[in-house]
Amino acid sequence: MGSPADLVARLKELGATVATAESLTGGQVAARVTGVPGSSAVYAGGVVSYMTEVKVSVLGVRPATVAEHGVVSAQCAREMAEGVRRLLGTTYAVSTTGVAGPDRQEGKPVGTVFVGVAGPGGVQSFELALDGDRATIQHASVAAALSALADMIGSDGRPAEDSGLR
Repeated sequence: MGSPADLVARLKELGATVATAESLTGGQVAARVTGVPGSSAVYAGGVVSYMTEVKVSVLGVRPATVAEHGVVSAQCAREMAEGVRRLLGTTYAVSTTGVAGPDRQEGKPVGTVFVGVAGPGGVQSFELALDGDRATIQHASVAAALSALADMIGSDGRPAEDSGLR
């Protein structure tokens, strides 16, 4: 299930839906999914939560999470995925948060990215350490988010053992 088209086809087979919550990717995950004809049958929508306030007020990221871990964290990625899944009532959700550059954020280097995935079996996140310019980091983050989502869907909603999710 490597491509967005494969992902959409699998969601259709399962009668499942998906939503996105994006920060550093700015809607690019949503664009890849909605670029597939027929994706409206499975893609409910998404939230581009670039500002911390939107993560908290719209997605329900806990202020304590932001204070304790920051928005560039595994905890924030998980809460973003859970929040958009709850908000839009979907089967699955995927989130991205991180540092695309050119400057460090919250003491974290450029290329630090967290992807969250949520489904019937729970929520997980994983960290990426990417190199490159802003566009390269965003592109790699989108690919990682789609891959993580495909892994979760391929394992009937539970994080795959070998997916690198934790």
